[in-house]
Amino acid sequence: MPLTIIIVFSLILGASVGSFLNVVILRLPEEDASIVFPASRCPQCLHPLKWYDNIPVISFLLLKKQCRYCGEPISWQYPLVELTMALLSLALLFKFGFTLALPIYFIFTAALLVVIVIDFYHKIIPDVISLPGIIIGFACSFFNPVISWQQAGIGLLIGGGALYAVAAGYYLFTKREGMGGGDIKLLAMIGAFLGWQSLPFVVFGSSILGAVVGIGAMVKQKKGGKTMIPYGPFLSIAALLYMFYRELIDYYLVLYFLTPPQY
Repeated sequence: MPLTIIIVFSLILGASVGSFLNVVILRLPEEDASIVFPASRCPQCLHPLKWYDNIPVISFLLLKKQCRYCGEPISWQYPLVELTMALLSLALLFKFGFTLALPIYFIFTAALLVVIVIDFYHKIIPDVISLPGIIIGFACSFFNPVISWQQAGIGLLIGGGALYAVAAGYYLFTKREGMGGGDIKLLAMIGAFLGWQSLPFVVFGSSILGAVVGIGAMVKQKKGGKTMIPYGPFLSIAALLYMFYRELIDYYLVLYFLTPPQY
């Protein structure tokens, strides 16, 4: 099959899944809401959308960012999620090729994208994503060519346990909740999909990203140490970085820890 056709198909698949992820992002935080029924509709006027109003990215542009039926503006979130998933789908194809790792990490990436957006807006990480994700990640490790089931098992145990210890320590010294149980379950899911080797970078990388954004939020909100920012997006971004650049990251981590200090 020509490479061009493969690339186009990968982008279309990713964008289509991204369109569904928008439904998940919108409805999952709502209590007792179904991600299947009713069919796609405008979140403002609730009018059902025709198929030609629901083409990823393209419909947003053709409708000029407005609902056809009520004229209310359509959030930029919709095309951005669709486009992001399309590009991630293509990146996954080039990273893993046509191996069993491709569908495994496609599911993982889609779940992380949902977590990023939901946690950003609502400051929650739904258990319906992280808990099944832990099980799926570990189950897939038995035929995942990237990691072994031992690495996945240790990863989910250390991932959940390490972040729980950090959260408990933070509460012990500050008497305030530093991170929620959703972050702990998310890191366990990340450990199940990426193995225990990913955890040092994911924890360290997410902390650096969170600190940089947190300082900016403190300056903007003027709340000092009481500024609250969701941690899930940073864990997810760090996990994606490790997934795509694990060989490079592992190489430099080993080089750093095994090279004796120079005086």
